[in-house]
Amino acid sequence: MARTIHHARILGPVPYRAGGGKQGNIPLGPCLVERVDGHLVDVIWGATGQRSTELPFRDIEAAADRGDLVLLD
Repeated sequence: MARTIHHARILGPVPYRAGGGKQGNIPLGPCLVERVDGHLVDVIWGATGQRSTELPFRDIEAAADRGDLVLLD
């Protein structure tokens, strides 16, 4: 199955669990999103793509509905 990577932009708070269980927000700005399976999405950010997290698809949908994440393509 081919995976599709989309360019996106974070415009508001999109929370995730960092290492050690600490909660943070993905920084505002450009990112890539890739649906891993029916339930998970990889979000990749940073100048060289050095940071990433997996989030439930429903969390990404909610962020998009709020306008906190916008797909660019």
